[in-house]
Amino acid sequence: MGPAAGADFVRLFVQACSSHLRAQGQEVRDQAFPEHWLVQMPIPDRSQALLGDPQAPTGPALHMQQGVGRLAALGVASIAMACNTAHVWHAQLQALFPQLHILHIAQETARHVQALGARQAIVLATAGTYQTGLYDLALRACGVQPLVPDAQGVAQLMEGIYQGVKSGHMALAEQRLGAVLGQMLQRYGDVPVIMGCTEIPLALPQAPQAQGRALVDPAWVLAQALVQRAYAPETVGVH
Repeated sequence: MGPAAGADFVRLFVQACSSHLRAQGQEVRDQAFPEHWLVQMPIPDRSQALLGDPQAPTGPALHMQQGVGRLAALGVASIAMACNTAHVWHAQLQALFPQLHILHIAQETARHVQALGARQAIVLATAGTYQTGLYDLALRACGVQPLVPDAQGVAQLMEGIYQGVKSGHMALAEQRLGAVLGQMLQRYGDVPVIMGCTEIPLALPQAPQAQGRALVDPAWVLAQALVQRAYAPETVGVH
């Protein structure tokens, strides 16, 4: 959800584990890493599903339920979903599998931005994420005002994500995502920028408009939160 973002999340998780071990004064060695799995499933498009029936049997809800169910049967303790829009179904999945701890990417990110002392944050995301107010709710609960692009900006973001990153055209992705960021920075000033789609951090940091900006990668925040769960004394199982 999607494959490139999922593979990159494992890199972030391993990096966060290494940082945690060093901070604890422990040796970074293979045996010090918690058991963790990358599960790549062909989940139907989340943004498209939100344009119709989010609970349709051919949509992502049932597929995610089946996937989480298989992980629960294998003894998994904690789950991080490397897709922002998928968290629209977070409450449903958590209610179905109360024995698991399913991290919430927007809530973890909102707490991170709050800890930075920011009162506003630019949110770059998919149309589906905007439509559901995923980050709006989480940020406002932490006293942070979300700043979002206009309709033209959202269309550019979607092109950068789908025709850019997901299609392997990184130059196109960098151009489209950078253009939206530049417009937002001109409008709101230099505030933290939440890259609220797991494809965005794969291209936006290379854009000229992103240089020197306070970019917040929710996938990195999520990876750090998963590490805290993985090394918690009371946590046993696969992550």
